[in-house]
Amino acid sequence: MSKEIFDVILLDMNFSAGLSIWNEGLFWLKRILESDPQAIVVMITAYGDIELAVKAIKEGVADFIHKSWDEEKILSTLLAASQLRQSKLEIKKLKNKQEHLMEESSVGYDLCGCLSPAMLQVMEMVDKVARTDANILILGENGTGKEVLAREIHKKSLRRNEIFVSVDLGSLSGSLFGSEIFGYAKGAFTDARQDKPGRISGCYFRTGTCRN
Repeated sequence: MSKEIFDVILLDMNFSAGLSIWNEGLFWLKRILESDPQAIVVMITAYGDIELAVKAIKEGVADFIHKSWDEEKILSTLLAASQLRQSKLEIKKLKNKQEHLMEESSVGYDLCGCLSPAMLQVMEMVDKVARTDANILILGENGTGKEVLAREIHKKSLRRNEIFVSVDLGSLSGSLFGSEIFGYAKGAFTDARQDKPGRISGCYFRTGTCRN
């Protein structure tokens, strides 16, 4: 595994004849997952002990195959495991992209480390509200740092690992507000030829309902 990357690993639970305790298989399962946390391991065994199966699942097994000559069953299990591997890699890729976007989008928005009584009061308020689900309205003239403060709240919130989405509502007309913010589903109106996700929603709206 230090030289090759495998989509699916078919691992025997017992290497020694006559054993049924799965220690060998579980040992190598841990070693495999240490080497590649995204690895998909399918265990093959002649023993159907439920307790050991539960233990193996907790350790990270994707599926089981009982030793047999049912080639169709083996093939379908391995194909499903291969698809799971691709899904895990795609999720990892998307998470990496999201982390990169978050880093890039936060450049230039760091809050200054002022120690004035006014700023200390502001930062105390940020710490109080950041971990709540309260709706927060920040008021101030242009250039006073409303977005910088909003980003600081986001950094300290429970959603810090999600992307901060900035929307200039002044640039949106009333007729486009709903579709831009919440998105829409294909066929929701005449020109809706395909699903369009909203800027602040992972849903597609059709006549007031949300479809994930």
